[in-house]
Amino acid sequence: MAVRLKNVKTALVLRTRNARPYNQDFNFARSLLNKYQKKSKCERAEYIKIMKILLDAMGGDHAPDETVKGAALAVGELDVEIILVGDKNKINKVIEENKLSRKNIAVVHTEQVLTMEDDPISVVKSRKDSSMGVCFRMLADDRDDEIKAMVSAGNSGALLAGSSLVIKRIHDIKRAAIAVVLPFERKTLLIDAGANLDIKAEYLKQFGFMGSIYMKKIFGIESPTVGLANNGAEQTKGTPEHVEAYKLLSGTKTINFVGNIEGRDMTMREKSSDVLVTDGFTGNMILKLTEGFGIYMSHRLKDMFLKDFFTKVSAVLLKNSLREFKRSFDQSEYGGAPFLGVRKPVIKAHGSANAKAIKNAARQAKFCVETKLVEEIELQSRINK
Repeated sequence: MAVRLKNVKTALVLRTRNARPYNQDFNFARSLLNKYQKKSKCERAEYIKIMKILLDAMGGDHAPDETVKGAALAVGELDVEIILVGDKNKINKVIEENKLSRKNIAVVHTEQVLTMEDDPISVVKSRKDSSMGVCFRMLADDRDDEIKAMVSAGNSGALLAGSSLVIKRIHDIKRAAIAVVLPFERKTLLIDAGANLDIKAEYLKQFGFMGSIYMKKIFGIESPTVGLANNGAEQTKGTPEHVEAYKLLSGTKTINFVGNIEGRDMTMREKSSDVLVTDGFTGNMILKLTEGFGIYMSHRLKDMFLKDFFTKVSAVLLKNSLREFKRSFDQSEYGGAPFLGVRKPVIKAHGSANAKAIKNAARQAKFCVETKLVEEIELQSRINK
């Protein structure tokens, strides 16, 4: 609801209050999140709506330092408001030490933290007041319809549990899945990248159409191809679930299924697909192997080009190409991975995410909201029921 202020002095007072960190707890935070801006010199001010994204400030290996810095980068580049949820004293310390602007940054205080070692289900039980738990409750609360998405670099299992139990899955979606873009010659969306270790053929089919919608909405691919990760190209290869999934995927008209994709073909433009469907265990192995290979190649290239004078000259000549190669494997460029299949955008940033990765995870969240990704998945789930 837009609020008009007739008195500029009142508007400026509200803006001054808004510049300070928010110290109220979750129950009162909503009433303090309205932004006011002076509109003109003729004593009028107008509230400007802005997308609000929740950020688990205490989640990740480098929290809260990198998460807070990432929030500052996000508000500076993405025209969003970031609501940092976590220990206000630690958050304010990072802001002050790094001289960060507080513009469009709000703080909701909670001292409880959910660690990587905690039981994932604790996010809705003993750790429900953790920074991640509070994010989930705020996102699920429909009374503030400007809070559109959340980002966390914390416990993946807890993020899945909270997404499914608090935000809840889209009707008819059996399992939420993590979707990650792999930096191959042909950009490939890997789904599932770690959420579901035990799968059924029906889950893999749903992963296929959710991945298709993502690639269409985010990357603009009109009819994304979908492949099933398997140990052979033949229709009869793989486990019984894979054989059944092949039949379901090929029989779904809204999915452009191209068959099984073997490991050696995943990186090749001609033989790979836009969406690669698999179970969470296999998907996570593919993801981690890809990350490790990128690091290995970077080290090998560095050793090779620093070998002698002539190789160093070659490195200078190839500087831009080498930088682009390194950038293609840089996880911070992609930011985060969405949990597809839940009712609101939830983005998982890498556990070791730096400020740049946090910013790009927020960008990912914004894209998901602006393209109405969740709404389209909900629509398609009814069609493919």
